[in-house]
Amino acid sequence: MENTKAQMRKGILELCILSIIAEEEVYPSDIIQKLKDYELIVVEGTLYPLLTRLKNAGLLTYNWKESTSGPPRKYFSLTEDGQEFLKSLLGTWENLVSAVSQSTQNFNSK
Repeated sequence: MENTKAQMRKGILELCILSIIAEEEVYPSDIIQKLKDYELIVVEGTLYPLLTRLKNAGLLTYNWKESTSGPPRKYFSLTEDGQEFLKSLLGTWENLVSAVSQSTQNFNSK
C-alpha cells in the first residue's frame, strides 16, 4: 500500500511544485517545506533533478540572490510558458479528479 501511495504522490509532484512556484519566487528548501506541510514528502534528491528538467524545458527560470547565511541562493519562478503549462496541467487535474470521483462514487456511498 505504501508503494502505491508513494507512486500517486510522485505522479502529481510536478503539478504541486509548479503551483508553489507560481505563488512567488521561491528557494528549493522552501518548496520542500511546503510539500512537507501538505504531506507530500519529497527529498532534495527528487526535487533538484525535477527543477532542472523543468528549467531545461523552458518552464522555469531562476535568479541568484545574496544570502545572509552563506553563498548566494537560486530562486525559481515560472516563465510565461511555465504559466501556460501549469494552467493546462490544472485543467487536466480537474478532469482527472472529476473522472475519479465519478468512477468511485458507488464505492464511496457504501
